[in-house]
Amino acid sequence: MAEALKYTTFDTSFGWMGVLASSAGLVQMTLPQASLQEARDRLSPVAGSATYAPEAFQDLTDRVRSYFKGRRAFFPDRLDLSGATEFQRRVWEVTRLIPYGETRSYRWIAAELGKAEAVRAVGQALGRNPLPIIIPCHRVLGSDGGLCGFAGGLQMKHYLLRLER
Repeated sequence: MAEALKYTTFDTSFGWMGVLASSAGLVQMTLPQASLQEARDRLSPVAGSATYAPEAFQDLTDRVRSYFKGRRAFFPDRLDLSGATEFQRRVWEVTRLIPYGETRSYRWIAAELGKAEAVRAVGQALGRNPLPIIIPCHRVLGSDGGLCGFAGGLQMKHYLLRLER
């Protein structure tokens, strides 16, 4: 991970969020939390050494707020995934390609990676997604189309999918 970490916390219509970035790109983003303190607490421990720099994230925070108001938003931001394994990065890159308002299955991602037998490993990689919304793991469903697994809880996953429809 590159040095010069910066972070911000901001409110949305659904709760408080935090974002952490290095000079190489976005490192982590929290899902909405009930309080500013919870959003801060959910950021990586390395955020304690980061500089609070809300101005560095203004465009991103505007897009996230717009997203939570039900407007289509795009997140082409540079990512710093240097703390991830190669397999995690590949899973997250494929997941990032899922269009707004659409879903895919864990099996589909595994097949896209050329590892059809790696469905469970795909689920584990998505469970470690440090940038929900930006890497839209909420758009990944079970093979039967059912909601399963989401670090933010199934209620949040359902909310995000409904928001995009």
